[in-house]
Amino acid sequence: MANTETARSASVARKTNETDISVSLSVDGNGTGSIHTGVGFFDHMLEQLSRHSLIDMEIKAKGDLHIDDHHTVEDTGIAIGQALAKALGDRKGINRYASLDLAMDETLTRAAIDISGRPFLVWDVTFTSPKIGTFDTELVREFFQALAQHGGITLHVSNLYGANNHHIAETCFKAVARVLRVACEVDPRQKDRIPSTKGSLA
Repeated sequence: MANTETARSASVARKTNETDISVSLSVDGNGTGSIHTGVGFFDHMLEQLSRHSLIDMEIKAKGDLHIDDHHTVEDTGIAIGQALAKALGDRKGINRYASLDLAMDETLTRAAIDISGRPFLVWDVTFTSPKIGTFDTELVREFFQALAQHGGITLHVSNLYGANNHHIAETCFKAVARVLRVACEVDPRQKDRIPSTKGSLA
């Protein structure tokens, strides 16, 4: 595994017998995404994550799609989480916390985040179908589990209501994107301080 990083940006390359993934991101971007995982619906969701977080992302993934999408989705989440953690460094000056209710047509999803250094996922989202097209809906949770675990993020995602599974998935990605944007932004009132009485978010 090779890693390189600069201020508020980072790159991670992750290669296993199942996947070969490279992620480059810039936290202080404008939401530009160049995303190619070989999984069409997942690419669409990652484009939403990039666009609405304003985090520039370049993602290339090759996985064992002849088996299924699981390894590609999970390992991409791992790599994005690792890159985000590296880009934020000691997390000095960040807002750290954010929460949001996000609406899309008939669907409402809530996301709350603490970029705490302590990974935890609370997932209260139910899909009424096992698939969206050819994409396994259970992989939405797998992605966010990997992102939270390897990004050092406490993340709560709750779908309050919705009927369309595409909308439910998309609001999860958009809501997480928006809370990431706020939580990662630098608070000018504490830009030189780590936002914790402990003095560390490691």
